Amino acid sequence: MAAKSSHSQNLFLTRALEKILSERELRRSQHQELRKACETALKEIKVELKKPSTSSSPEVLVVADKYYQPFELACRCSVPRITITALDCLQKLIANGALRGNQPDPDNPDKRLIDRIINTICSCFVGVQTDEGVELQIIKALLTILTAGTVEVHGATVLQAVRSCYNIFLASRNIINQVTAKACLTQILTTLYQKMELEVSGETAARNGSAVGSSDQPLTPADTTSTRHDSEVVDGKLEEVASELVERVLAKVVRETRERGEGEEGSGRADEDKPEDPHPITSSITHDDTSSLNQSDIVGTPSRNHQGGSGGHHFRSPLQKDCYMVFRSLCRLSMKGVSDIHDVRSHELRSKILSLELIASILQNGGEVFKAEEVFIGAVKQYLCVALSKNGVSSVPQVVELSLSIFLALFQTFKIHLKMQIEVFFKEIFLNILESATSSFQHKWLVLEALGRVCNDSQHVVDIYLNYDCDLSLFNIFEHVIGELSKIAQGRQPMELGATTHQEKMLRVKGLDCLVSILKCMVEWSRAHYIDPATTGLNTVRVIRADEKETAPGQSVANDVVDSGTGGDGDERGVAAGGWRHGSLSGKLGVGTGGGEGEVGARVEEFETRKKRKEKMQQGIQLFGTKPKKGVKFLQENGLLGDTPDNVAQLFHSDNRLDKAAVGDYLGESDDYCKAVMYAYIDQMDFTGMDFVAALRLLLSKFRLPGEAQKIDRLMEKFAGRYCETNTKLDIFASADAAYVLAYSIIMLTTDLHSSQVKKKMTKEEYIKMNRGINDHKDLPREYLEAIYDKIAMKEIKMSSQSVRRSTIGRSVMGVSEKQRRVIYQKEMLEASETAKALVEGMKNSASDFITATHVEHVKAMFKVSWTPFLAAFSVALRDGDDPEMVSLCLDGFRCAIRISCIFSLDLERDAYIKGLAKFTMLTTSVGLAEMKPKNIEVIKSLCNVAYTDGNYLQDSWMDVFHCVSQLELAQLVGTGVKTRYLTTSSSARPQRGGGAKGKISQSSRTGVDAVLTGTDQKRIDSIKEQVGETSSQTVVVAVDRIFTGSTRLDSQAIVDFVEALCATSNAELSNPTHPRMFSLQKIIEISYYNMDRIRLEWSRMWEVLGAHFNTVGGLPNEEVSFFVVDSLRQLSMKFLEKGELANFRFQKEFLRPFEHIMKRSGAVTIRDMVVRCVTQMVSSKAGNVRSGWKNIFSVFHLAASDTDTAIVEMAFETTDLIFRNHFLASIASFHDAIKCLSEFACNAAFPDTSMEAIRIIRSCAKNVADSPQLFHVSEEAAADPDHIWSRAWFPIMLELSTVISRCKLDVRTR
Repeated sequence: MAAKSSHSQNLFLTRALEKILSERELRRSQHQELRKACETALKEIKVELKKPSTSSSPEVLVVADKYYQPFELACRCSVPRITITALDCLQKLIANGALRGNQPDPDNPDKRLIDRIINTICSCFVGVQTDEGVELQIIKALLTILTAGTVEVHGATVLQAVRSCYNIFLASRNIINQVTAKACLTQILTTLYQKMELEVSGETAARNGSAVGSSDQPLTPADTTSTRHDSEVVDGKLEEVASELVERVLAKVVRETRERGEGEEGSGRADEDKPEDPHPITSSITHDDTSSLNQSDIVGTPSRNHQGGSGGHHFRSPLQKDCYMVFRSLCRLSMKGVSDIHDVRSHELRSKILSLELIASILQNGGEVFKAEEVFIGAVKQYLCVALSKNGVSSVPQVVELSLSIFLALFQTFKIHLKMQIEVFFKEIFLNILESATSSFQHKWLVLEALGRVCNDSQHVVDIYLNYDCDLSLFNIFEHVIGELSKIAQGRQPMELGATTHQEKMLRVKGLDCLVSILKCMVEWSRAHYIDPATTGLNTVRVIRADEKETAPGQSVANDVVDSGTGGDGDERGVAAGGWRHGSLSGKLGVGTGGGEGEVGARVEEFETRKKRKEKMQQGIQLFGTKPKKGVKFLQENGLLGDTPDNVAQLFHSDNRLDKAAVGDYLGESDDYCKAVMYAYIDQMDFTGMDFVAALRLLLSKFRLPGEAQKIDRLMEKFAGRYCETNTKLDIFASADAAYVLAYSIIMLTTDLHSSQVKKKMTKEEYIKMNRGINDHKDLPREYLEAIYDKIAMKEIKMSSQSVRRSTIGRSVMGVSEKQRRVIYQKEMLEASETAKALVEGMKNSASDFITATHVEHVKAMFKVSWTPFLAAFSVALRDGDDPEMVSLCLDGFRCAIRISCIFSLDLERDAYIKGLAKFTMLTTSVGLAEMKPKNIEVIKSLCNVAYTDGNYLQDSWMDVFHCVSQLELAQLVGTGVKTRYLTTSSSARPQRGGGAKGKISQSSRTGVDAVLTGTDQKRIDSIKEQVGETSSQTVVVAVDRIFTGSTRLDSQAIVDFVEALCATSNAELSNPTHPRMFSLQKIIEISYYNMDRIRLEWSRMWEVLGAHFNTVGGLPNEEVSFFVVDSLRQLSMKFLEKGELANFRFQKEFLRPFEHIMKRSGAVTIRDMVVRCVTQMVSSKAGNVRSGWKNIFSVFHLAASDTDTAIVEMAFETTDLIFRNHFLASIASFHDAIKCLSEFACNAAFPDTSMEAIRIIRSCAKNVADSPQLFHVSEEAAADPDHIWSRAWFPIMLELSTVISRCKLDVRTR
């Protein structure tokens, strides 16, 4: 294989030289040297090929490096065809491995031949006059060299090759060559950085291999031969790969260019129409970037810690240094300015865009070495961040877009190293563009796109809050971003002149999308605390039962419950019933057990404390802006500031959030403490070696000088003293008095020269005259004063850009032309860029710990500081917009916000969001159905979905849900035309939470459906019917039904809240004396059936509410309602009696008590008759299951015994007689109540026959007591007590007989 490769390389080299000789132009005299060089080379090659071969090398390999001169001369000739041929031959020789250039250059031994080859190739490009074919061959050759595995290129040569491709992209008129140059640059950089990564990984593997292989056997000669053969094969493959790579890149470029169509071609023709540049383009990557490279750094063996000439950085190898130099050069290129006229074809703008694209490519494809090495982290801080601070506020949208994409890549990869820089980008770039009234729609859209990508990552969102909003000295990024996005979503953001309605809508939708993304991240982050209804209520029992068979001995069943399947909602998966979600998310959040929880909990409390301190600090800073002394006192009282003047002075120096005018006023105050602070403030400044004007500039750049002359006097006096103190060797001032007077005069000069109100400006002579005799009755040097005058005239003394508050941001641009808007915007952004650049440059060597969030509790604090702007954004957008996309986003936001507030038990926030959502159903508002739209139907569905998925957390908010559901049922009656009597008058009122029968009904005002329907005519009613027809759609009906069928999913406390709210709503519906509705009452019966299988403990709590409600509504004057209640109670009681009851339990007594209550309170004969019939049916069919319920049964019959209706009395007595005949033993526990019931029958004078029968039964009971006293013994101890039978049996009989004797007529007593 090696022989075949050698033969092909020799043949190609010979043919390449022959091809150059065959060119017609070589016959000319000016190419005589080239012709002779080719002929000489061919003769030498033929001689070399005739040498005898050896057994080890049967085929002679001609080294092409010795015959490089002909190709060099061909490249330097001015004939494009010859140049193209030479470049093509060089490219193929290098691709085939015939030309490597590793030996020293014969003419310059300090360099290698490959450096000379690349220099020759690059010199073929001479600017815009270069032939298109030559350009393409240059690109191919450079790509082959820098991607081939057989050639090593380092240092300045790499930059030269990159620079040539870069300049071809800028200068070429051929669109294919431009795109090819760009693609080759990308491929070169990708290969360069991949080689660096592989080199480091290879070193690591070699170190690991040496440790492992030290004990292995030494290599045999056979192994050595095999290794050599493998390396030859690998070299051959690398050559093939390099050649294929070049062809693939070129083919791809040609294909993409053709697909672009006429648009690109038109652009290319436009470029051709431009006048030719008579001079070659200056190298875009300047030689300054390579001037510090030493030849010893490029040639030689790579060292472990290779130190280059770039700022003293230490590099692992020359390859790493190459990557660093290229990266730095691209960053510098991206910082070059562009002209005010942004021509997309200009070299400056295209260069900037290309450099940014290449930087983005490096960041996206960078490996672990690039992300972790200090040299690259330093380069990012020192060069890239500065470049982004300038390009991020460019007026060219494409530059801004690229800058933002680079920032996002940095944020993703380097955020732990760029904490301070990220603050600057958000504060000075993102928020400035969004707040500015002069920024274009495109700029705002690009920033929102970038924010959207940040907001989609839950880790980023929580990290931003922890690192900035919880840091005492940093900007509240999370809070301000939420506030600005909320303004945009509400449509309150300033818009550029001429912005269309569609553009405004796009921004609002994007703002909403970002807000919803943030909430979704918070929901995702807090998912571990969410209790899925699928694992609570009756579902808990079902899950345990299903898993009991598979649970191994000793294994916790709770683990299986935690890992059980999904609930009713599609998004809730794998959530633990106890609150913690197991699996990947728990690992991500760092949720642990044991000692780790205490540490994490302490960490969470630490952040909460930080946030509270920061809020106090912000209050103090805000107070300081209006009342400086009170602000300082507030900070000191809250432990945020020390009591000494030095502490206050240090705060003034360090905290840029303080109002600079207030700082100046405070320092100029005359009281002793303020003067002490002022002295300490100036004493903390060092003016050593500074010019007097520069020192004064430094002082006044920190705060705004107060307007009162006395305050200025005190400040200048102390400044003069401090300046003389720190510059003792300066002999220009006789005393500090001279410096004081001069400082004051400079202030006056500044005001005079730079104030627009001063019309007649002070001249230089006047200024010199004003300062005569101030230096101990002598004059200061005239040259000195003239220099001061010139400095002040040239540059005003003012606060630094970091201290000035930009008043133009966000101001109105009404009445401003588009040109003026651009000028204002450029001025604003220039100021922002200068501020950002100054801040970033000052942070090059700064380091700050970046905290990675790991705990779910952080979300609670985040939501508490941001829930109001979220609510405002969703409410306003939902109110104003009918666009389906906007409505969908708002509803998603409501659902997510409700979920978060529920998870963390934020009652105020939860109630606010639920009430807001309920309001937009239009079922509870004053306009009601008259304004019903499709979006309101979607709101109804969302509210029902919230009730279904978050029912365990709603608590008092169930009231709002059921009020809407109740009004929805009435709207459905309207829409379907059922029961039109409800359309004429109604006084149903909103229920007020009070718990079951205790709930109070407010009838002071009509709301919702009732308010609209009252007094409306038929035409209006028909119109309303048409509008609300959608409320009866299948999706709405199903959504409402899920609320009630899903009550089985609620936990023990949630079901009680659910029942209380439903009972209160039922009370409100039934309070209408003319047209009561029983919708909620029907739902109460339904949910009672659904939850029949709940444990007795939960049912007891439910029945406390339900029983009280049945007692109330069963006694209402409306017989239809009462009849329905009694019949429903009968059905429920039959179900409960089927379950039976163990001894000594009293639940039957509780759920049968409403019969007794209704029997006592109802004045309707039909209702009392119904109660008796229901109880009679229970006795007839379920008497064997009755235990504690006998007491209620006898109480009902006791009340019936005193009734005047014959049917009631006779039916009750017949059932009582049946009990004594067939179920005496079962009811013996309620013997006293039974005898009392018979006594009441005996005392009813209206029914003498019944009275006699009752007395007979009492007598038979007495006989049973006498004959079988053991039946009344409840225990062995009671049987041994002789008094027990008297108290249990004889005493009730005697008592009730005495009652009969005292109450009955004489004939009954004597019979």
